[in-house]
This record gives sequence, structure tokens and C-alpha cells, in this order.
Amino acid sequence: MDAASHEDWPVSRLARVSHVSAAHFARSFKDAFGVPPHRYLLTRRIERAVALLRDTELSVTEIAFATGWRSIGTFGRIFRDINGESPGACRTRARSAAQALGSVPACVLSAAHRPDLKTAVLEKRRRMGSGTKAAQTKESP
Repeated sequence: MDAASHEDWPVSRLARVSHVSAAHFARSFKDAFGVPPHRYLLTRRIERAVALLRDTELSVTEIAFATGWRSIGTFGRIFRDINGESPGACRTRARSAAQALGSVPACVLSAAHRPDLKTAVLEKRRRMGSGTKAAQTKESP
């Protein structure tokens, strides 16, 4: 679904590919991802649309069709429901934000978007799992 979010992905197709019943697939998918398959697909389509609005000169109509929508009205309504603004407003805001960030040095932007990895992942897991005195003293100054 992620690689081809522009395609139709009814639960019956997903279940068939997974070799399980539609009911079992829908239940398992929601357990794993926290949302039903259809909502997950809508989210992926909207994320792709936001990226295209920000990074391309394609019209809103072209973006709607490229991301799998068959109706411009439905695309606009769902986009607004999820993002709180119209596709055109999203494009304007994203471009304004990009211009404002143009004056910030690239090294500062990189640092701001860098994951917080002050402690190694394996060390964090060890501390969370062990709960030992030694692990607790490492955290305290």
C-alpha cells in the first residue's frame, strides 16, 4: 500500500495477497497499525499530496489524480479534514515556510531535524530492561 498508494486497495485485495480472510486481515491490520486499512491508505495519499504540493508545480487537480483520487471534491474535503486547510492553502503555507527557512544556515537546520540520540539505542534498551542499580546510576549526574 505504501509503494502504490495511488492504487485501489480494498480489504478483499489485501486479504487475498496476505492469504487470510478479509475480516481477519482488517482486524489484524488495525491491531498492528492502530487504524483501519482504508484510513491508513487515505493518510498515505494525503502525505504524498502534501509533498507534491510543496515540491512541484503540478496543479491541485493533477496532484489529486496522481495520488489516487477520482473526485477533486472528495480529495479537497478529505485533505481539509486531515490537515485543517485546503490544498491551495497548504501549498502557500509550505512555500512561505520554506522561504523563511532559507535564511537559516543548513547546519542549524540539520541539527534541529537530527534525532535525539545522546545514548546508544542498545544502551537505552539495556537500561529499560534491566532496571539494575548500575543502569540507574549512569543516568544520574
